[in-house]
Amino acid sequence: MLMAKLFQEIQKHRKVNFELVFLVMDPGYNKENRALIESNARLLGIPVTFFESRIFDAVDRIEKNPCYLCARMRRGYLYSKAKTLECNKIALGHHYDDVIETVLMGMLHSGQFRTMMPKLRSSNFEGMELIRPMYLIHESDICAWRDYNDLTFLQCACHFTDTCTTCHEDGTTSSKRLETKKLIAELKKENPYIEANIFNSIENVDLDAVIGYKKDGVKHCFLDEY
Repeated sequence: MLMAKLFQEIQKHRKVNFELVFLVMDPGYNKENRALIESNARLLGIPVTFFESRIFDAVDRIEKNPCYLCARMRRGYLYSKAKTLECNKIALGHHYDDVIETVLMGMLHSGQFRTMMPKLRSSNFEGMELIRPMYLIHESDICAWRDYNDLTFLQCACHFTDTCTTCHEDGTTSSKRLETKKLIAELKKENPYIEANIFNSIENVDLDAVIGYKKDGVKHCFLDEY
């Protein structure tokens, strides 16, 4: 919702001409959750365009990594719908904290060093590009905007979190991302620059000091040029 308002503000100044579609996918929300999205959109003056899918039903029966599959399916549906509307870009609301959490999660749980990219060309939908305009905005600033305007938003609202026994008061669930968020908060108590250091590490990669890396799907080893 904040990203939508920022785009509306940018469009007012017309330094670059572009058209907007505020696309909202309903992957199977219950009536109350759907109504909350519609209410927020009306309150904020965002003319949303809804379309339906049954992704929540599809991943309900998946035991291993249902959230990962759900995210992949939602992305595919968004690309497909945007393509039919003749859009050439999809803007997602990932923020600064998402970026650094992704870095740590990859290292700690997947044994890889990678992050979210601010711009990414789609390999499955020709001519489409993914952008993340809020890449440098901190989550705390987004929450401050929410609280200042006395707004309430959904966290996930899938069937799992609707009936979740491990949910927290803020609507989040026990997950690797939440664990990582808490880890960063703990580290920040000792080092106030920890977030900036993690973020800066993704653009300060010294290829002369890594054992291996991957480029365009091809693995490279330091021994290749030793």
